[in-house]
Amino acid sequence: MLSEELLELVKRIQSQKCEGQTIEVKAAQGGCPKLYETLSSFSNQNMGGVIVFGLDEKQGFASDGVYDAQDLQHRASEQCKQMSPIVRPVFSVCEMGGKQFVGMEIPAVEAAERPVYYKGAGKWQGSYVRVGDADERMTDYEIYSFDAYRKQIREDIRETSVSFDSLDRNLVGSYLQSVRMNRVNTANLSDEELLALMGLTKNGRPTLAAVLCFSKYPQAQFPQLCLTAVLVPGTQMGDVSEDGRRFLDNKRIEGTIPQMVEGAVNFVAMNMRAGVRVQDGKRTDVTEYPLTAVREAVLNALVHRDYSPYTEGMPVRLELYQDRLEIVNAGGLYGAIDIDELGRVHADTRNKTLISVLESMKVVENRYSGIPTIRKQLAESGLPAPLFEDKRGLFRVVFYNAQGAKETGNPGSLEEFCKIPRTRKEIAAFLDMTQAYALRRYVEPLIEQGVLAYTIPEKPHARDQKIMTVPKE
Repeated sequence: MLSEELLELVKRIQSQKCEGQTIEVKAAQGGCPKLYETLSSFSNQNMGGVIVFGLDEKQGFASDGVYDAQDLQHRASEQCKQMSPIVRPVFSVCEMGGKQFVGMEIPAVEAAERPVYYKGAGKWQGSYVRVGDADERMTDYEIYSFDAYRKQIREDIRETSVSFDSLDRNLVGSYLQSVRMNRVNTANLSDEELLALMGLTKNGRPTLAAVLCFSKYPQAQFPQLCLTAVLVPGTQMGDVSEDGRRFLDNKRIEGTIPQMVEGAVNFVAMNMRAGVRVQDGKRTDVTEYPLTAVREAVLNALVHRDYSPYTEGMPVRLELYQDRLEIVNAGGLYGAIDIDELGRVHADTRNKTLISVLESMKVVENRYSGIPTIRKQLAESGLPAPLFEDKRGLFRVVFYNAQGAKETGNPGSLEEFCKIPRTRKEIAAFLDMTQAYALRRYVEPLIEQGVLAYTIPEKPHARDQKIMTVPKE
């Protein structure tokens, strides 16, 4: 960061009077403050962050300056050495009104090296995550998730206590036949050898992947590895119908993964509304949501969810509201991928064996086509792009129907999202679309309505431009 950029950042923080996901303010008139929590949280997020010294948040972000810019950098660097792994910051200094300010850029650490933590507190007490403008201690599950990625822990091939007799022999036989036909050097292997080679048995017992794909009743051993589906009479959980019902339909969907996918799609098909589209004088029956997109989203949730012991008690949730469809699964994004990269880059896979088995069963294609298919299907139906959310161990996908798109004017409530000023890139990632389309379709109309505003209104195309929600009087 150049001195000029730091100066602009200081002015912008004072104008907005707030910190953010990537900005932390520290008063430093009396010495170098403790930084361990913020060093950890910034290092553990893909976008890193910047600590700005010399502003006092308690005094309305007043310009106090720093006691000594050189000594401050030295002492801050010493704290960086107390982190594991060591944090390598980049400093910059600027002046304003006869006072000095110091910027400390904290780079993101590779996913395989996370979590970054303060050695004095240890991994389980010294690991933090950034939530808005706050540093929050990581949960045990969040720490485990990083460890699982680093150590390549494979929950889908962990040994179960399930008897092999509980598996459907016909399904297993069909799978083995498919493998022998399509995989080289497998034709002469025995069934036992092939099942072990493909990760479906360990020490002679079925793995979790085998149970989820071939068991006669997987939920006998894993009751919560199922899918719950509800039809809500309003737009928020807790809304009730005129006759006092919280759910107009409520179903627990069980079975193997292919069975749960079909059960979920059938639930949506039975409960969604139908309509008519007139185009070029022709009437066409249309569904509220394209079922192909629904199927891909449900399949993704079941295949890519976290199956660790931490999340065994968390079913996949399908929630059908008046204005949208939500599908939620345990386990956030796996590895180093960002939300805006979904469906556009090849990503690390959490459950490799499970996906391989389902590919052989012709349930998945394993060609990273699921999310592009969802986007294409929604666009062809005249619906907004899907909203993806990765939040502290949960992954959520949202489809807005025609009512939701009309009422919100923007998927996912940009008004709420921009209460913390956001860059164009952050907004595009939030909406899961290109920057140009996000600005043209959603941001600019809301700016015209006075709902959103530029943080630098005199320079709409400024590099450091952000967009924020206009406070209501």
